[in-house]
Amino acid sequence: MLHENRQTNEVLAPLVEGESLNHPLASMTSWHIGGNAARFYLPPNIDMLSEYVSLLPSEIPIHWLGLGSNVLIRDGGIPGAVICTRKCQDLNVQEDGNIFAQAGLTCAKFARFAASRGFPDAVFFAGIPGTIGGALAMNAGAFGGETWEWVQSVTVMNRQGQCITRGAHEYDIGYRSVILKQAGQSEAFISAVFRFPKKDSQGMSKIRDLLRKRAQTQPIGTLNCGSVYRNPPGDFAARLIEACDLKGYRIGDAIISEKHANFIINCGQARAQDVEALMATIESRVLDRFGIALHAEVKILGLKES
Repeated sequence: MLHENRQTNEVLAPLVEGESLNHPLASMTSWHIGGNAARFYLPPNIDMLSEYVSLLPSEIPIHWLGLGSNVLIRDGGIPGAVICTRKCQDLNVQEDGNIFAQAGLTCAKFARFAASRGFPDAVFFAGIPGTIGGALAMNAGAFGGETWEWVQSVTVMNRQGQCITRGAHEYDIGYRSVILKQAGQSEAFISAVFRFPKKDSQGMSKIRDLLRKRAQTQPIGTLNCGSVYRNPPGDFAARLIEACDLKGYRIGDAIISEKHANFIINCGQARAQDVEALMATIESRVLDRFGIALHAEVKILGLKES
């Protein structure tokens, strides 16, 4: 069956069985905001993912989606291909004691698995509202821990659908930043091997304590993307935003959380343009008052609605 790409008027045909065309994305993000993907694929396993990527023409950009917890998809949608890794969730302890995890696995599930097997240093993953793939891509962190502190190696996929294993030493790692030292073509994280020291501890009780703490300080249970901005050096984005008296500031159905100023909540019918307008207000106010340019942690994808 042929479909028309609403963004480009291009006539599309599915490349593989299971690919969707003009697929709605809003319900697949934690903000519940966004337009359609021209192409969308939810591979059941890595082999099918590899086949699909190998068939995609090189001129079609690929956007990777996990839980959709750190993205804002614009109202005009995404004209390229969106690949969702949620079904790629293999997880095991290897013979050498390292933990193997695929990109679609939730960080919360990873934390519980590791903690229950005597690796309490992994409990901070319970505070990351996304998948292992997303955590690898941005060096996500919570409760003082960061993903790449514990990475031994990763498997990535290139635009030909080929899998490549890379050591952690091949990347420059920073705060919410992961850059391959040897510049090359685009690659996506497919899985990782983590090494944690084995300890006797109450890992599961630590997770409960951390989640309780998070619920006291963050707007859990609302439609949000997690932290919108990175913390600037030596300060906190939430403190700066709150100091500008922006808690509760609202545009359309998007509002800055009264509980934590670095969260923007969709009250039900918010559009991406509402969120972007709020972000513009935040950045302008903080820059004017403190001379600090905030940098977004959330990734903005797609086209503005014409």
